[in-house]
Amino acid sequence: MNPSPSAIRAARQLLSRHLPLTRLVEASSLSRLSRNNVYLKLECELPTGSFKPRGAIYALATNLARRKVKEVIASSTGNHGAAVAFSAKLLGIPATIFLPENPNPVKRKRIAELGAKIVEEGSHDLAGAFQQARAYAERDPEIFFLNDATDPDLPAGPATIGDEILDQLPSVKTIYVPMGDTALIRGVAGAVKLASPEVKIIGVQAELASSYFLSWKQGKVVETETCETIADGLSTRTPDAANVTSIRALVDDVRLVSDEQMLAAIRHLLLEEHILAEPAGAAATAALLNGTAEAGSDIVLLVTGANINPQILRQSICNPAVDATTESR
Repeated sequence: MNPSPSAIRAARQLLSRHLPLTRLVEASSLSRLSRNNVYLKLECELPTGSFKPRGAIYALATNLARRKVKEVIASSTGNHGAAVAFSAKLLGIPATIFLPENPNPVKRKRIAELGAKIVEEGSHDLAGAFQQARAYAERDPEIFFLNDATDPDLPAGPATIGDEILDQLPSVKTIYVPMGDTALIRGVAGAVKLASPEVKIIGVQAELASSYFLSWKQGKVVETETCETIADGLSTRTPDAANVTSIRALVDDVRLVSDEQMLAAIRHLLLEEHILAEPAGAAATAALLNGTAEAGSDIVLLVTGANINPQILRQSICNPAVDATTESR
């Protein structure tokens, strides 16, 4: 399930034709607060506003080269769905995206604007949307269900992030990576550990969607009954066994952050660094602000998405309580 060196090279070559190199920028306010040299990898600047097109483009292009695909489908809370819709449009394939009911309106709109068909009735959460997508895919072998949690090709796309970080900041010591379905962290950690095994990889999950944290800690699949966090990009409750095995081999530590801490991180990034992030996109920043790190290190935080629900953005800016974390430091 971990990307091979040849797959990472192929992904980087392919993606260079379709996506820009994302910026790595110094975050002076976070450097000052943590007493480290902190940098932000701005995946939020990619088309669709998240890192997800890296994996979707590579996985879809790879499968199109292998076999006939007449339609690509995905289950998603939003960002993966938009990435699949974007990739399908780019490569000339129809797309259908299965969403949970009442999805993030910003993400739903983006998917619709990219021309994909949307199905959201009857799915309370991502697990329900997955079941609907799987049943739909079973109708026809030429329907490609691009599931970012389990697709074997997809992690090579986000692995290119790790490669880019090592090129942009060879002195990096620690990388904080938001952890939802784990495709991102498996890709980034897989690439980084191949080239620089001493670099520490820290996964970040939401306290209210901690299934992979619990699974990583206990060494077995641990499901949770709910995953009701504001960070829809981290909203997973049914881990995959192979993914658990992978992150236990690759990830050095996993931190949990609360919804309130992510709201504070959104506010901090916007007001101090002038960067807009959704809750999952701000999770790495929240972990740094609320944890400990050895002073003097070069640290990279992934800002993975900017598709924030306007209601959550207002909550982060207008509620004085979200200042508590940063003001205490």
